Amino acid sequence: MSRVGVLVMGPAGAGKSSFCNALVSHIQTIGRRAHIVNLDPAAEPGQYEFTVDIRNLISLDDVMEELELGPNGSLVYCFEYLLENLDWLDEEVGEYNDEFLIFDCPGQIELYTHIPILPAVIRHLQTQLNFSLCATYLLEAPFVVDPSKFFSGALSAMSAMILLELPHINVLSKMDQIKDDYSRKRLKRFLNPDPTVLAESANEDLNPKFSRLNSVIANLVDDYGMVQFLPLEANNPESVSTILSYIDDVTQWAESQEPKEPNDQIELDDE
Repeated sequence: MSRVGVLVMGPAGAGKSSFCNALVSHIQTIGRRAHIVNLDPAAEPGQYEFTVDIRNLISLDDVMEELELGPNGSLVYCFEYLLENLDWLDEEVGEYNDEFLIFDCPGQIELYTHIPILPAVIRHLQTQLNFSLCATYLLEAPFVVDPSKFFSGALSAMSAMILLELPHINVLSKMDQIKDDYSRKRLKRFLNPDPTVLAESANEDLNPKFSRLNSVIANLVDDYGMVQFLPLEANNPESVSTILSYIDDVTQWAESQEPKEPNDQIELDDE
């Protein structure tokens, strides 16, 4: 049987933990089972406890204290230690066959943009544990209202898409924090963006010497044609449901489930 999971990624402060909790809550509401797998050795559980927690294997605070490393160096060490002890991960997640697993990843995007650590973990989940995975990459809506910041976020999302080689869903989180009508109207441009139009907007606000760079980046994003975003309001069940439907499509959740006997057939068998 194929196991199904989603990796929740994005920079620090993008609302990954809130999304994980909202996703678990919604999945349980519709009668399915879901668990959070915490891959952040510095994280604390939110509304829902972690079913699998990397801190039971190694803790960021312990590494910083014992090895006298900084936060980023300690995080890299934690993941290198995880790669050396993947049998622990196998044992922790191996028993979940028909549940939906949500992998909450650290906010340090260096783990998959500069260092091939997270890609190695993903390949292990796919090849050794037969996981069907997709990635969600969160950017917070208040951040990308500025076109120049949008391009920064879009490039980081593209980098993750290319390096992880997974089906990928980009999400604009914290949409509910955009209150005024003008900003909400502007945000619509970023859901299915036309990079060339956004570049022109950015060029109006920046030093003219950056206009050529903006145009080149816009053309790069446009050529790939992969950067589109789904809006997320974590407290809105319809918003969470829409994103879950996309995740289910790309992971083929329904196909991975064993067929169940209809209730009437069970009753006949009992007679």
